[in-house]
Amino acid sequence: AALLPRPARGLTDRLYCGRRVCYEVLGVSRQASKGEIARAYRQLARQYHPDRYRGEPAGGEGGGAQAAHEKFLLIAAAYETLKDEETRKDYDYMLDHPEEYYRHYYHYYSRRLAPKVDVTVVILVTVCAISVFQFFSWWSSYNEAINYLASVPKYRIQATEIARQQGLLNKTKEKGKNRRSKEEIREEEEEIIKDIIKNKIDIKGGYQKPKIYDILLFQILLAPFYWCKYIVWYCWWIYCFTIKGQEYGVEEKLYIIRRYMKMSQSQFDSLEDHQKETFLERQLWIRENYEVYKREQEEELKKKMAMDPRWKRYRRWMKNEGPGRLTFIDD
Repeated sequence: AALLPRPARGLTDRLYCGRRVCYEVLGVSRQASKGEIARAYRQLARQYHPDRYRGEPAGGEGGGAQAAHEKFLLIAAAYETLKDEETRKDYDYMLDHPEEYYRHYYHYYSRRLAPKVDVTVVILVTVCAISVFQFFSWWSSYNEAINYLASVPKYRIQATEIARQQGLLNKTKEKGKNRRSKEEIREEEEEIIKDIIKNKIDIKGGYQKPKIYDILLFQILLAPFYWCKYIVWYCWWIYCFTIKGQEYGVEEKLYIIRRYMKMSQSQFDSLEDHQKETFLERQLWIRENYEVYKREQEEELKKKMAMDPRWKRYRRWMKNEGPGRLTFIDD
């Protein structure tokens, strides 16, 4: 019933100047210019400003301070309505078309509740903040991976041997005036080993070296380019392998396998090379072969879970004392 059209009541208490016409409140005509409206407002504001009635009783002559305060608020509301061209245009439209009740409500409150700051600026600042946090978070993860690899004996021994061959560790042990403490030498050797690990080991997956164009800001800016590139690639795929019927290459086979496995590019790149070779040997780009491989992996996972002592203890606990059972333990 509330949504049904109802007879227009024209001026309402909750819009603009209420049941008073804003032009009449300021004592100007509808054809008045902005200058005339501003002059009328200043004269009435000086006349009814609450400071002039400070100390007078509320019910004094002419209504007193309370009546002056209400009059001043009405004058201010009229001026706020008529000083802006867009708001004045909406108000004039309401006066000429009082029957469009809901439209007037929408325009009035949409202007009043509109954000004071441009939404584009807010979105841009938010995206930049997320991008900065994202970039430094990736750098932190990458440094953690390097520190971990530097603590693994296998990689540390190899990096130390490479540093000795290049003569980097010998430079740290200097004599005479340039002699440094053991702590300084140890820190420098540690940095050299980490630098060699960074250069010699290709870290993939979630701990790979961050790249500036992978952050959110650049991804948004480059989104049109990526979309165009994808459309061109998809058309090429349809033309080569659907229309012409060409055989898949190694990259195309790996792409199909990755899609079957529902893995991202970075996740798939983090796999070992021998795993990808196994995928190709088993021809997993063929759907039937992949389904067989998937069932085998599920069965193997079940066997591992069955033989894992931790899962055995968990199942035993679920059976004896897990959720859904009420037990009484004697003292």
